[in-house]
Amino acid sequence: MTSEFIQLLTPEGERVPDETYDPWIADVTDEHLRGLYRDLLLTRRVDVEATALQRQGELGLWASCLGQEAAQVGSGRALLADDFAFPTYREHGVAITRGVDPMSLLGLFRGVSNGGWDPHEHNFALYTIVIGNQCLHAVGYAMGVQMEASRSGGERSSAVIAYFGDGASSQGDVNEAFVFAGSFNAPVVFFCQNNQWAISEPIERQSRIPLYRRASGFGFPGVRVDGNDVLAVLAVTRAHLAAAREGQGPSLIEAFTYRMGAHTTSDDPTRYRLASDLEVWKLKDPLERLRSYLWRRQLVDQSFFEALDAEAEALAVRLREGCRSMPEPPPEAMFTHVYAGPHPLVTEERAAYAAYLEGFLPEGAV
Repeated sequence: MTSEFIQLLTPEGERVPDETYDPWIADVTDEHLRGLYRDLLLTRRVDVEATALQRQGELGLWASCLGQEAAQVGSGRALLADDFAFPTYREHGVAITRGVDPMSLLGLFRGVSNGGWDPHEHNFALYTIVIGNQCLHAVGYAMGVQMEASRSGGERSSAVIAYFGDGASSQGDVNEAFVFAGSFNAPVVFFCQNNQWAISEPIERQSRIPLYRRASGFGFPGVRVDGNDVLAVLAVTRAHLAAAREGQGPSLIEAFTYRMGAHTTSDDPTRYRLASDLEVWKLKDPLERLRSYLWRRQLVDQSFFEALDAEAEALAVRLREGCRSMPEPPPEAMFTHVYAGPHPLVTEERAAYAAYLEGFLPEGAV
């Protein structure tokens, strides 16, 4: 499975036939297509709302996924219930497809939670702030899946997907994960969203070759897909997850997309990026191309979009009100879930921090 560029839907919303990947979306019905558009729209609404909340001082930080919705929704919808995903801190669209309440995402960025959801309830690990770290977690989990199936004598029924960005592809953790996955034939799909900027560093300075070609150096296949094409991402990710479940080992998907927003709300991309580049990529907007496709095939009418807009607005209102009313946890809560059980170092640190807090006068005292 190696190709230069997989695209099933042009930026104008025209369907492109593909002999290899069309069978992987042959079961996608008109209702599924409308559902994919709903996922894309709600993901963008969450992203826009969270960015606004950060600007109003309600969130400490927000990592936008603006422009990357198709890469996230397409790959997220490709996962089966038993598959397990290991995200970075930007996979808001994947979180939505795994059933994570967007309110939980806001709790993390508001600083009232160290996580926000039960990973085993959604088969979706907590966000990882350390760049690339989650790829090692994913490979370890995948090797566990592999060993469990071997010991039970049963067939492997699940696969693992590890998300990371083009900047993280330069990290040692990611390359070490590639080595282990290749050496042990782990059932993991590495999903790189190449949004072309590692904060202020362009992809041209990060790699001399397309990122998917790096996979061959580690002994497994790689493919580049149009990351703004939700159908292509869905098909390609399904194919590679299936290969992992069948024992064919790891693979690398490079979703070629563009970061239309800032790296995070602490970043100003106008200082290092040309505005003309952004205008070019706006014409490739993942929502607009699926919207055009739905119109072309007459699968929707205006009432469909009006109903979705109303649903998105209701979600935004819930996020605004819910975010502002989140209770602040006690300061010592940060030590509660560091380990599953008691740990002497954490106990010592908790006590020291409590003693430090007791040194402050109560509010109103002089």
